[in-house]
Amino acid sequence: MNPRPWRDVERRVSRKIRVGDVEVGGDAPISVQTMTNTLTTDAKATIEQIQRCAAAGADIVRVSVPDEASSKAFKEIAAESPVPLVADIHFHYKRGIEAAEAGAACLRINPGNIGSAERVAEVVKAAKDNGCSMRIGVNAGSLEKHLLEKFGEPCPEAMVESGLEHIRLLEDNDFHEYKISVKASDVFLTSAAYLGLAEATDAPLHLGVTEAGGFVSGSVKSAIGLGNLLWAGIGDTLRVSLSAEPEEEVKVGFEILKSLGLRHKGVTIISCPSCARQGFDVIRTVATLEERLAHIQTPMSLSIIGCVVNGPGEALMTDIGFTGGGAGSGMIYMAGKQDHKQSNEDMVEHIVDLVEERAERIEAEKANEAAANQSAE
Repeated sequence: MNPRPWRDVERRVSRKIRVGDVEVGGDAPISVQTMTNTLTTDAKATIEQIQRCAAAGADIVRVSVPDEASSKAFKEIAAESPVPLVADIHFHYKRGIEAAEAGAACLRINPGNIGSAERVAEVVKAAKDNGCSMRIGVNAGSLEKHLLEKFGEPCPEAMVESGLEHIRLLEDNDFHEYKISVKASDVFLTSAAYLGLAEATDAPLHLGVTEAGGFVSGSVKSAIGLGNLLWAGIGDTLRVSLSAEPEEEVKVGFEILKSLGLRHKGVTIISCPSCARQGFDVIRTVATLEERLAHIQTPMSLSIIGCVVNGPGEALMTDIGFTGGGAGSGMIYMAGKQDHKQSNEDMVEHIVDLVEERAERIEAEKANEAAANQSAE
């Protein structure tokens, strides 16, 4: 019996596609994406940014390909990228063909704005020939004229109808390796559109609240919009769209997934907001630990609590914990149990050591288990 059924998220059943070596949909983990903001023609800067995004945990990165010069640079970028790339294509169908030939793992297109059915067919052929999947990207801000005339304004029904029309364009060309998004900057419109689309197709869904805003406001809006859908089991891959560096989008995306138990990666810090009872500077300590532990990929929980009101209770549920006790020291908890006292002065270094040691031990155990399983085969 599951002791905590109220924490279960039953994911919508979708079919599975691939973006390079990343599976999207079906039983695959929900992947986190971001998009470069460098000039694509500056291949060096773009590659460096992609590498930073990958280091932050990005599974997939999107790169805009607006012109022929960008197509040429994209080939170099794709060859150096540590993660699969999505080529962002608008209006110019030839850019889609060039990107597919240059190494794109996926083409982000709006079939309705790249021209005639013949041009769509050419892009589809290039995708098939080069093993590309596609993302149909519907946006409330660029709906087709006939749908705006029919519905009067951007609305969930118009967005779903747009998505289904685009699906037909691809399936008429016997192309089924696609995912789809229906994004808006309004949380309610976004959520309603995805709910409608989830019932209308079994295609993998790419989630996003588009143009969400700056780091704080955009993170909150995305957490509400995407969190609502993910909790309902909807969503196979996501991007948090922020007016911030793309690495920050990746971090927020993972935090949303981690909060719902949908992805376990890196250290989850549980910390108090601090008050006059705190035995050490909680806010500064947590900020330092977040920075110092950003490189850890092994799933782990860490509680940092300023006093003994909630500290021991929180530590019972985390892998490692520190509870302030006053008089210049606090208590270290390991696997929920009191282990030893630690001075506030050396607390950060000590906790970093404990986390790194635990991560190293877990990864070594995984490697040994994998080797044993391989030998058994």
